[in-house]
Amino acid sequence: MCTVCGCGDAKVEGHSHDHSHEHGHAHGQHHHHHHGDDLHFGHGPAGVEVPGMSQERLVEIETGILAKNDRYAAANRTRLAGLGTFAINLVSSPGSGKTTLLCMTIEALGDAPLAVIEGDQQTANDADRIRATGAQAIQVNTGKGCHLDGHMVGHAMEHLELARNGYLFIENVGNLVCPAGFDLGEDCKVAILSVTEGEDKPLKYPDMFTAARLALLNKVDLAPHCDLDLDLYEENLRRVNPAIEVIRVSARTGEGMENWLNWLQGALARKACRAAAE
Repeated sequence: MCTVCGCGDAKVEGHSHDHSHEHGHAHGQHHHHHHGDDLHFGHGPAGVEVPGMSQERLVEIETGILAKNDRYAAANRTRLAGLGTFAINLVSSPGSGKTTLLCMTIEALGDAPLAVIEGDQQTANDADRIRATGAQAIQVNTGKGCHLDGHMVGHAMEHLELARNGYLFIENVGNLVCPAGFDLGEDCKVAILSVTEGEDKPLKYPDMFTAARLALLNKVDLAPHCDLDLDLYEENLRRVNPAIEVIRVSARTGEGMENWLNWLQGALARKACRAAAE
């Protein structure tokens, strides 16, 4: 979790919301390559270093923050289960095409009941794009916060009319670090990554792709114009998460959209079957 900035708390042991040099080393990302002049701040049980604070104290802070978040997430999950709503936490780095892909998904799902929670630090631009499709959406601005948390999502759900046996899409803040560690009460995380980001993106941000059930490899229409290897992209995804599913898509051309829609519809149906069996 984001021990350094506190993510929503004004301060963590006197350290304000400064996401500068240490922030990329949160969430237990350990670095073990052997370049002698490189700097590695992710060692120790906390997986992050804050000047003047012990690893033991960082673990204590992290445990407290996540425990509080998990209580909110559990309440969200209970509410969603009662409605039979399948909740998808969409995570990515900025510029992956997440909102464009979501708009296409909403249009392709047609009359399926759904709602959207949009997370950004500022502006309602993405929520406005979602509402233009006719879907209900609420914007959550996190200010300096770098991810959504269980409390934000629960509060947003109170402002939405969630239909039974529908979808809730949660578009998280563009960030491949902090959202990996925060449960929102969702059924699964779906990671969206653009082919233009480079085949090594899963290796650089392993926690996120380990936490995701599905990876949508987006903008595949650009692959012929880029010096990249789509098979290597998938190989690297499975290096960090052997169980991850991968679907190649293009929000611009519609390639792979049928596979993505089938995945969504199957996941919703399976949740309904489990609920009926309980």
